[in-house]
Amino acid sequence: MFITYSADFKADVKKVQELESAGLDLVWVAEAYSFDSVSQMGYLAAKTNTIEIGAGILNVYSRTAACIGQTAAGLDFVSDGRFVMGLGASGPQVIEGFHGVPYEKPMPRIRDYINVTRMTLRREKLQYEGKTVQLPLPEGQGTGLGIPLKLINHPVRREVPIFWASLMGLSVKNTARHADGWLPTVFDPTQYRKVWGDDIDAGLADRSPDLGPLQISAGGMVGIDDSLVGDAQTAILDKARPHTALYVGGMGARDKNFYNTVFQRYGYEAEAKEIQDLYLDGKKDEAAAAIPSDYLENSNLVGPDGYVKEQLEKFKEAGVTHLQIQPIGDPIKTVEKLKSLL
Repeated sequence: MFITYSADFKADVKKVQELESAGLDLVWVAEAYSFDSVSQMGYLAAKTNTIEIGAGILNVYSRTAACIGQTAAGLDFVSDGRFVMGLGASGPQVIEGFHGVPYEKPMPRIRDYINVTRMTLRREKLQYEGKTVQLPLPEGQGTGLGIPLKLINHPVRREVPIFWASLMGLSVKNTARHADGWLPTVFDPTQYRKVWGDDIDAGLADRSPDLGPLQISAGGMVGIDDSLVGDAQTAILDKARPHTALYVGGMGARDKNFYNTVFQRYGYEAEAKEIQDLYLDGKKDEAAAAIPSDYLENSNLVGPDGYVKEQLEKFKEAGVTHLQIQPIGDPIKTVEKLKSLL
């Protein structure tokens, strides 16, 4: 499940504690331009025992590469080896507007950050020449006094899983090649190959066997009950409309909305344009109403036992290894029932 940046965090922690006892395996903590997620993940580590805690995501512009490595080591330490690092580029409106940093070379930057994080965890001296990161600073920059250093502490693990939140072709290709896992957004397990199939295959062809299979974290709302058919199922699925409209219609500028591009490549060209036009005109309810119903059905798991089991098979066939869930109704009973179907 995801703890969002706009929710009541401490109330969510209590929910996570309950779901941990029911068998929830992983919780992602979002950040965006809200409270920093590192402090919240440290708090969550102290309040839980077995659940994995994922950064969903840390952007690669507001912290240095070595700081990301320190963070991975530190959170893995306080959680006794339960940390999962999620990295992403965010977008120019946040990076340049909130952080005041140029939004340059996002894909090479994430690749450099992955490499430096892994070096940090292995306690190697940080001598690195990348397209966006040079350690120590090159000659002629700074005071000239920088020297190669390695992490003082001994990490709990020499490797922490690193997930890359990518959407566009070259980034997805590099995700499949370099990252432990992939964090896609607006993921439809029945159509994702239309958008990313060739890029994933190309990346996997150059992937080191030492990384193991590419992990994928995706999912949606989960409601499992025989009553969730027809209008009752639709009423639940409609709850996903505002969030989807926000991403497809309102994230980024009109010509720089990566989620809208993905929607178009799913085959919803006219719908994607309409959703964006409505959302940017302030007609958010109408934008939400324009989200295609078949997308909502495909990307969520809402219905009777047999139907949800079929949906689970679609996510499994798509390569999803970490099912993200947003329980509807009693969260503990929902998680328990979901695990029985799995």
